[in-house]
This record gives sequence, structure tokens and C-alpha cells, in this order.
Amino acid sequence: MSIDVKAAAATLDRAARDITAIPRLTDAEPFDVAAAYKIQRAGIRLRTARGEHIAGVKMGFTSRAKMVQMGVDDLIWGLLTDAMLIESAVDTSGLIHPRIEPEIAFLIGREVRSVAGVEAAVDGVAVGYEVLDSRYQDFKFTLPDVIADNASASGFGVGSWHAPRDIANVGLLMEIDGRTVATGSSAAILGDPYRSLRAAARLALEAGIALEPGMVVLAGAATAAIPLPAGAHVRVTGAGLGSVEVTTK
Repeated sequence: MSIDVKAAAATLDRAARDITAIPRLTDAEPFDVAAAYKIQRAGIRLRTARGEHIAGVKMGFTSRAKMVQMGVDDLIWGLLTDAMLIESAVDTSGLIHPRIEPEIAFLIGREVRSVAGVEAAVDGVAVGYEVLDSRYQDFKFTLPDVIADNASASGFGVGSWHAPRDIANVGLLMEIDGRTVATGSSAAILGDPYRSLRAAARLALEAGIALEPGMVVLAGAATAAIPLPAGAHVRVTGAGLGSVEVTTK
């Protein structure tokens, strides 16, 4: 028996909207990565049917260690919508397992027609962050489960955009209420975030999804995700890229 893609997507969508954790989908009906991406896309269609618009792509498993840990040989990815963009504050009471991680972000300036052309299509780079929120109980999932759950995407923010530049070894610092909670380097993102950007273009093109002007690509985390408490102030700083801040309530 194959999994009911629409029903699975609706289950995940309902969990997010009701702020209620659910058992892993694979516990009831095992499915593969191809089916997982079908569920992910069906979930995005539910969001766009409510008026949201595709705003970009997020990459996951961008460290080799994480790939080995999960037994995979490729990155995973999910889609961002405009409703996920965080301007300055996020309400953690609307999330199940809120976590945050520092990111390097790319701004797409023209339509990407090939992997070879994606770097020339970049208009800007920035330090950013991603807010994660798995819809599964205890933040535990299999590879197909997390892909189906849109790679745990929940929200994102970016700092000021800078002209494209060498970002192969940007020092990243994340602070919560002035206390350092994570440090790392952009080199942890496949050795260079531009490699993740090329992978994003490859995967999007293979899926028939165009990277268009104004879209954002989150290259992946440079550190482990950190639990995001309510009533906190978070600052992510990237050497030479400034900082971005978010408060929680």
C-alpha cells in the first residue's frame, strides 16, 4: 500500500496550524524519499491555496557529518513562503518545538535557468537565521518524515544585503540575550555556501521549480540548531556581513 500523499500533507498542515505534535508518518505507513517530496509539495500547495507565495528555498543536511549520520548522499531541501519571513519578532507560542540556527542567505536577482548560471544570478549575500519547528513528537523523525515536513521549515530572517563576495570562511556568532550560544564558520556549509547554492539550483530545476528574482536561498546551518525560548533577544552576526536580530514572545 502506498501512502496517501494528500492525506499526509493535510495531517502535517493541520499539526502546524493546531500547534500539536504528531507521531511520525512513517510509523503508520513507511514511504520513500520520492514520496516524501510529493507530500512536501502537496503541503506547499495547501499554503499557496491560502494566499501564500513561494519566496525561496532552504537547504538541509549541508554538513557531510550530518549526511553520514542520516545515511544519505545528497542534501535535502524545502520551500520558503512569504508568510515565513520574520521582520523583527516571532511568537514562539505558535510553534511546537522552536529552534533557531545561523544561516548564510543569497538573494536571487534574475531567473536561474541552469546550475552554471546560478552564481551570476545572485544579487546579494547576507547573514540570516532560520527558525525550525518539527511537527513530529519529540523532534524525532526519519529522513522521509523530515522531507515531508518541508525540512522543518518555519520561519527565516535576513540582515542587510551585501554585494556578492567570497563567503567561504565567514565567522558566525549567535547570541541569545547577550550570551553566546553558537559559533561556527560558513565553511561548515559544504566547505563553501556557494556549493549549497549550486545544489539548490540543481534540485529546484530538477523539480521544475524556477528560482526567480527576489527569491531567497538559505544555504544551510553552520552550527547545530538551538532551542528558541520565549521572551528572548537573538542576534546573529557574520564577519563582514553585519548582523540580524529577532525577538521572541
